[in-house]
Amino acid sequence: MAAPKRFFAPDIREEMTLSAQESRHAKNVLRLSEGDEVTLFDGSGKEYSAVVTHVGKEGIGVHVVRENISDREPKTWVFLLIGALKGDKTELVVQKATELGVSRIGVFSSRYCAAYMNEKKLERLNRVACEAAKQCLRASVPRVEYYKTLEDALRAGSECDTKLFACEFITETESDIIDTGATVCAVVGSEGGFTGEEYALAQRLGYCGVSLGRRILRAETAAIALLSVIMHEAGELG
Repeated sequence: MAAPKRFFAPDIREEMTLSAQESRHAKNVLRLSEGDEVTLFDGSGKEYSAVVTHVGKEGIGVHVVRENISDREPKTWVFLLIGALKGDKTELVVQKATELGVSRIGVFSSRYCAAYMNEKKLERLNRVACEAAKQCLRASVPRVEYYKTLEDALRAGSECDTKLFACEFITETESDIIDTGATVCAVVGSEGGFTGEEYALAQRLGYCGVSLGRRILRAETAAIALLSVIMHEAGELG
């Protein structure tokens, strides 16, 4: 039997109507009808079992019958900082980071960053994170934020137990990724990478340089690879 279809609802009540967007998807794509079981989540880590009570032009009505705590959220809290990427590559990184279990995502501008960010793009990235969380059965949705400078981004992750700074000109990793703490901040640059001055700034703020091997990876590949290693070593992919 297939698992109940999942829907995001920021304000969950016992009797409620799904948002216009979620209702259209439920009615026109999934063809849900009265009596069908669904799962709701509000991004907080909780899930709610519900039953469809009404299908109409005004939306899909549901009755919440049970609250659950999701067992799919990682024990290690990971904050990804990624330089803004061209085209839809930032969306790809947000999607895959969400699937891998990241808790928070920051997009920043740096010296060699050629892409730009605005409110519309940031809103889109948060929608991508929500859809990815829905698809991979997470109950939490990582918030996506934008930092105008690299320093602002680095300071946002400065309280993490482990702070990793991936850089293409680093030949040897300065920190054992296996020894991650309960919170991790991982930094990956944009297509242009980082300058020596930016690396020095990261070091002053307590970040450890990380090498991703002898081959130069695309920025989106580097982000996904580093997160995969972190999650594996934290026991989240075992």
